[in-house]
Amino acid sequence: MSIRYAVIEIFTSEEARWHGKPATKAVVEFVSQLGIAARCLVTRGIAGCYETGDIATSGIEILSYNLPLKMEIVLPASELDVILPQLEEMVDDGILMIEEQDAWVHKTRSRLIPRHLKVNDVMTHNPQAVKEQSPLTEVITLMIRGGFNGVPVIADDGRPIGIITQGDLIARGGLPIRLGLLSEFPSEKIEEFIETLAQKPSREIMSSPVQTIPQNHDLSEAVTLMLKHNLKRLPVVDDQGRLSGMLARLDVFKTVMRESPDWRSFAKHHVKIDNLRFVRDVMQRDTQTVYPETPIDEIIRIIDQRDSHRVAVVDTDGKLIGIVSDRDVFAQFSAQRAGLWPILMSKVPLLKSNRFYEEIVKSGRAKTASDIMIANPIAITEYESVQEAINLMTEKRLKRLPVVDEQGFFKGMISRDAVLRIGMESSFLVL
Repeated sequence: MSIRYAVIEIFTSEEARWHGKPATKAVVEFVSQLGIAARCLVTRGIAGCYETGDIATSGIEILSYNLPLKMEIVLPASELDVILPQLEEMVDDGILMIEEQDAWVHKTRSRLIPRHLKVNDVMTHNPQAVKEQSPLTEVITLMIRGGFNGVPVIADDGRPIGIITQGDLIARGGLPIRLGLLSEFPSEKIEEFIETLAQKPSREIMSSPVQTIPQNHDLSEAVTLMLKHNLKRLPVVDDQGRLSGMLARLDVFKTVMRESPDWRSFAKHHVKIDNLRFVRDVMQRDTQTVYPETPIDEIIRIIDQRDSHRVAVVDTDGKLIGIVSDRDVFAQFSAQRAGLWPILMSKVPLLKSNRFYEEIVKSGRAKTASDIMIANPIAITEYESVQEAINLMTEKRLKRLPVVDEQGFFKGMISRDAVLRIGMESSFLVL
């Protein structure tokens, strides 16, 4: 089946600029960022002349400046209105021509992360860090105030020697609950609790040695390293090995959301996409569920046994109707914070404390999943692309995303890690 396409030709020169940037570079970036089914080509002539009478040729040194350039953009004719107004503005020296033709086929391959992106393009620059002698109180205070779940540990010369994650704080720092739940207490209570912790230095809590990535390496290499070692964040170093940035999984997701084309629009234009991955391809899923009438204490025990910190609520038919997280449980006892405080101060992991369950029974405000669940949660169908799942998780800042079929039946919960893994698999296929 033939498809109506347009070929845009732009005849310009090396001197042409757009906002101080070479016009050809600006146009290529503009077309790339549109996310439409377009291809762009730039060629440089070896000789030419202009309507002004100027002659340029690479064969004569004095005339080898301002050589002619030609840009060609091929795209579905229906997308012309998207691109032409801006192109006309960007080409302030040259000739812009359009010709429509029939394309017999348009094929492409999906790729999660563009090849040209470097770690430096995506990372968080000049991140917060602690020294190996920094006390535990300083580390926890920094992570709570900054909203971090991990902080790098550096030597005096600025080289990363370790990293402290939330898991390290729980395993070796005496933290009984997640930082997100601890932050629910009043600030003065948090300070009081932190002061009771053993004043261990960072070097006794950190995970070491730590994986790092040079800032000038490919972003895809960094993501592969993160997946290989099950890392949620990765310290980035400069040419001297000093800490220069932090790369988090959320940074990668934001990049995919920004850089990925609109695959749905490709399909509308009959573009054939090879190795495009869908949510149904993500096999790593949490399928644990509870019913609306499930008691809260049972829900807490289920959550405690899993690292997702949440569980899906389904009706008797298996349709998704809600989500319960440990934060939802904790929020129910705001009036009983005084009762929970002694439990926290005992340093016993909160969800493993019998006294915590006693407080639940005593509160009497909420008894079952239906009392505390978030109803009608955000979900995605199995037939959406992996990129669409990443976009949704990034936009809504979700670490887990429920999956349903077309009738709303629950099919499992997918994580950022699982989505990223299946997306990168498709990228490996095009290497």
